[in-house]
Amino acid sequence: MDYKKLKSDTTAVTRRMRDFSKGTGNIYETCAVLSKRANQISLEVKEELNKKISEFSTSNDNLEEVFENREQIEIAKFYEKLSKPTLIAVHEFLNDQIYYRNPSREAAKLEGKSFE
Repeated sequence: MDYKKLKSDTTAVTRRMRDFSKGTGNIYETCAVLSKRANQISLEVKEELNKKISEFSTSNDNLEEVFENREQIEIAKFYEKLSKPTLIAVHEFLNDQIYYRNPSREAAKLEGKSFE
């Protein structure tokens, strides 16, 4: 997914609790889903950033030869301006763009038990 084009909030916003329990029925389960998704997003962005920065690295770095690379600085500034992974995960959850499942609930349904 292209997180650069995603129109999510860049700052924390107060939200209603009911909005987060709509899919799972449990706010704690929703927090677990959001946490796992935010970790996935964070890893994807980190890998992408490392690939871009590795293009500028040189094999023989000496303390005397260290200089500021303008392109590296611009890339770093761009990634700092992106929305935080938790805010992106919340945006995706509220817009039903996250697929999640609970294996224990599925097993309980097969056995005829109910969590509710």
